[in-house]
Amino acid sequence: MEFQSILEELSKVIEERKSDPIEGSYTSYLFKEGIDKILKKVGEESAEVIIASKNNDKKEEVYEICDLIYHLLVLMSNQNITLDDLSQELGKRRQKICNKKPERKIIEGIH
Repeated sequence: MEFQSILEELSKVIEERKSDPIEGSYTSYLFKEGIDKILKKVGEESAEVIIASKNNDKKEEVYEICDLIYHLLVLMSNQNITLDDLSQELGKRRQKICNKKPERKIIEGIH
C-alpha cells in the first residue's frame, strides 16, 4: 500500500472516531480528553523522534516517526485541518526556489 493511501485511510478512521467514538479506542480517548492531551502527545512523540534520531537507530526512528504522524493526524482532525490543506500548502512551497532566509544578525550586548 502506498504512503498516501495509508495516510488517507488512517485519516478516515480518525475522523470516524471523532464523529462516532468507540469505547476502548485510543483515538476516541484523545478526542474526549481534548486539545491539551492531544498537544501533550504531539510534544512527547516529537521528543521521542529526536531521541531515536540522536541514537541513530533506524528501526526506532521509523516507529517513533509513525507515532508522531498518527498524533499529528489526530491534531489535524481536532483542528479541522485536512490532508488536502497540507497538500495545497506544500504545493505552494514547492514552487519556491532559493528562498533560504538569511542568517539573523547577532546583536551585541544581548545574550
